[in-house]
Parts: sequence; C-alpha cells; structure tokens
Amino acid sequence: DQPRSRGLGDVYKRQIYNMLRKLKLKECILLMGDKLSVITGATGHVGYALVKELEARGENFRILIRKDSKIFDGINCERVFGDVTDPASLEKAFEGADVVYHLAGVIEINKGNEDMTWKVNVDGTKNVVEACKKCGVKRLVYASSVDAYPPLPDNQVMREISHFNPEILDGTYAKTKATATNYVFENNDDKLETVVCYPGACCGPYDFKVSSVGEMVRMFFNGKFPVSLAFGAYNFVDVRDVAKGMIGAAEKGRPGEGYILTDEVVTVDELIHMLADICGTKAPGFKLPLGLAKAFAPLMEVYYNAAKKTPLFTRYSIRKLTSNCNFSCDKAKKELGYAPMGAKQSFTDMVAWIKEYEGTGKKK
Repeated sequence: DQPRSRGLGDVYKRQIYNMLRKLKLKECILLMGDKLSVITGATGHVGYALVKELEARGENFRILIRKDSKIFDGINCERVFGDVTDPASLEKAFEGADVVYHLAGVIEINKGNEDMTWKVNVDGTKNVVEACKKCGVKRLVYASSVDAYPPLPDNQVMREISHFNPEILDGTYAKTKATATNYVFENNDDKLETVVCYPGACCGPYDFKVSSVGEMVRMFFNGKFPVSLAFGAYNFVDVRDVAKGMIGAAEKGRPGEGYILTDEVVTVDELIHMLADICGTKAPGFKLPLGLAKAFAPLMEVYYNAAKKTPLFTRYSIRKLTSNCNFSCDKAKKELGYAPMGAKQSFTDMVAWIKEYEGTGKKK
C-alpha cells in the first residue's frame, strides 16, 4: 500500500531481488545490478538533495517519511511512512536494503525542546542501527555534524577524530550528535559497516523547512536585515555537495571512518556583501558589534519561541559564530573524490531557488 511510481516490472524485480537476498545468493544479485538504498530524513535540507542526486543517477531508492508531501511528486522512489522513533516502521523501510543513509534529526538551537532532540537524535539513531542489523543492511552512512567536534584553540585546523566527548560540548544538538556518532562507530563490524559524515553549515537549494541560514538569506533579500555583523564566521557547504559526499562515503568510504564535508569559511560580513552582490542591492553600512548582539540575544530567543520563527541570533548561535570553524575536508577530497563548489555559487543558487519556490524577493 506504499505509493510508487515504478512500473510493475520494477516491482517484480524488487520482489525477486529480496528473495535472492534472503537466500544470500550474492552472485545473482550482482548480476541484477539493482542495489537498494534507503533515506531517513528525506524532507530535510540535505535529505532532499540526496533524493535528487540519487534520482539523477538512476539509483533504486526508498524514503522513510512521516507523511506524504508534494515535494516528492514525480520522483521515482518508494515511500514508507514512519519515523526513527518507531522501530517497526524502520524495519519495514529497511527490508531488502543494501545501504541506509540516516539523516533524520532535530536541529535545535533554541531552548525548550531538549527531550525531543535527545529522543530523535540519539534514541532514533540507535533504532536505525538496530533495524539495520535486523534487516541485514550492509552499510550505514550517518549524517553527523561538525558541531560534534570540540573547537580547537587559536584557529587550529580541525580534522577527523574517532571518539567524541559530549560532556565538553556546548548545546544539546552538539551533545546528541556526538553521542549518536559514538554509537554508530561502536556498532561497526563485518556485518554492518558504518561510515560517518560531518557536514558544515548547510546552504543551497531545497530549503523547504527554512534553516537558520535560509532564514537569514530570506530576511536579507526581503529588506529585513538592515545591519551586518562586526563578528562571526562559519564553514558553509552546499547540500548538493554533502549529498555527493555521502554517496561517496557509501561507495568508497572506509568502514568505521568519518569524513568532514565542509567547503570554505565565510565571515558574516562577507556573506552579507555576497548576498548584496547576488541580489543586486546595497550591503548595510552598519556592523552590529559583538557586545550589543550578546545583550539582545536573550530577548531574541523569547521572540523566536513566541513567534514560532526559525532561530537566527541566539546566545548559542553567537557562541558558534565566534568559535573555531577551521575544518579540513582533505580526507574526503582524497578518499571520496569530494569537490565542493564554493559558497558564492551555492548562495546564488539558494537565492534563485527561494525566489522561484516561494515567489518572494524584492522586484528590481
């Protein structure tokens, strides 16, 4: 009873494939050449980019979603309804899968939702791992985050590490990603190979849920971001590059290894001027100093909660913007063929996508 856009022949092919897989007839499966991948978190920023990339490559894949959405209309994939807090729905989704891309998670930088963040990001990831084992999935690719890394002092270059200490991290999101990452690594073995990816601050198209970065972009080209910042920077990466990097991790990544998927460090002021150039407008002349931003942050958190807006400037986000974001993606470039496009191209495409999808933006 799952919505499908595949033909009847594809359905029979999948049934035969599942039967051979249960019988462990690997040679026949290879001849069929019909690997099945499953995506959790397909409605998210990176998740949808992964959907589009797998579709463009003609791959056979299935998505786990909580409810149907028009954004998947016309996309050639199977759909299973459920979520990572429901083990039975995971087992249904992972049946017959070779690779699982686990991207479902709660990105929460505002206070008040800590319990749900732990339930989805940690307990949900444990459910995914156990469902992979039960269903005989060969490889799990987990989307962690660079937020799981403790910032090194003096802008030192940060590279992949093999174990994380959640206790020393700032914020619930970072702690949950670190905890879940440790669990994924601990369950790597010859039956279930696990590979972890660490994306930076994501930008680019497909921002259906309005990320913090997307909120800032929307505010700017709608004339609601009248100042720049005299502080802050982050390591941005396009979601399409992350999607390609995760596919590279599935195909080439070494079991039990992690790969940082970032691009380039851009200061907030550089980003504001970049957006001004993309939108054909003038960049704000006033730069908000760090002290003033810190003073207003608690009031902004109250506003975001009351208005149910995507949090932009909070005490946590200010701490992140002023911490070390000097990540190296050399390992992913060398081992996965990772080749990020650059922030200017990503934000150009993001602005164009938002204007086309939402019909917003000031008329020139």
